[in-house]
Amino acid sequence: MCRFLDTRRGQNNADGFGIGFYTDPKLGSAPCLFTSTTPAWNCANLQRIASKTASRLVFAHVRATTEGSTNEDNCHPFTHGSLMWMHNGGLGGWKYIKRRLGSQLADKWYLGVQGGTDSEWAFALFLDTLERLGHDPSACPPTGFGPTVLRRALEKTIAMINELTDSIPKEILESENVDTRSLLNFAVTDGYSTICTRYISSARDEAASLYYSSGTRWETRTGAADDRQYHMERQDKGADIVLVASEPLTFERENWVNVPTNSILTIHRQTVMVHPILDKYYERDPFHVRSSAFVHTKGLVSNEKPPSGSLSPSIDAPSSSIFENIKSIGQSSLSRSISPDFARVSLTPTGSRPLLTTHRSKPSS
Repeated sequence: MCRFLDTRRGQNNADGFGIGFYTDPKLGSAPCLFTSTTPAWNCANLQRIASKTASRLVFAHVRATTEGSTNEDNCHPFTHGSLMWMHNGGLGGWKYIKRRLGSQLADKWYLGVQGGTDSEWAFALFLDTLERLGHDPSACPPTGFGPTVLRRALEKTIAMINELTDSIPKEILESENVDTRSLLNFAVTDGYSTICTRYISSARDEAASLYYSSGTRWETRTGAADDRQYHMERQDKGADIVLVASEPLTFERENWVNVPTNSILTIHRQTVMVHPILDKYYERDPFHVRSSAFVHTKGLVSNEKPPSGSLSPSIDAPSSSIFENIKSIGQSSLSRSISPDFARVSLTPTGSRPLLTTHRSKPSS
């Protein structure tokens, strides 16, 4: 399982990390990517890079190995052209669907998989799906593919994963005790729009936690170089800065919105939208209660304490990590726990469990 990036919780996500960010368009549309198998909290180069890097949009991720070995090919984010992808969770019944998933891909997407994670295979499926919908993933459109296109491709990718797990023979499910519940907190961006999901293929269980915060500025209260107490400031209704994280990055709970289970989050320009994913696992009853027991066993809720009962909503606790060094935050940002430390770095934004994405729609001051 991975997280959208929290160095403070590194003891649980010590199998590497990755950051991806967009640079000057003159250098090309592909994002810059830095990955390492070193624990994020123990990488001096990460701190050096973060403190001197500015970007309109940042993805950051810390990894705990569940599928695939500990090597850089398995570190998120994954990229193709102008697209970046991260995942927190896991595909249900993975070893029983991997071959069939691969057989559905065009050769170029099948051969493009470099690592051994279910997350990268899910990205290959997304690229294949995007192409089948009539959009060339390698095209790098000057203003991106657009939020509607990315959202549709991501929803279709989730539906195809569900079809694969649903088709596992019943005798195998019973004899091998296969758990088909998929935890699919995905994040994808083309540098202009960011789409994130909080999803589980179950009508009874909570998905891995996911939060966002939006406002005008992400800054410390004092402005001192050693001040790590960040907060989101709002001066108007626009979302100049958006942070998305697996856990709240500050203690100010009012700054963070809990994304509902089985929802899709869209960030484009200065707008943040949340829509339900309408499939067989969607529950229309607003009073429907889901159990958090499953995600607690996976360590994928913001409050990593055992649930007090079989049915309990997740409660979040702030994290602290590299976010405080990412001084720049952009239009949207996603992280399973990129903490305030990482966010402070000048990465000015415009699986696994942690995921961090930062997006900025206006230049930082």
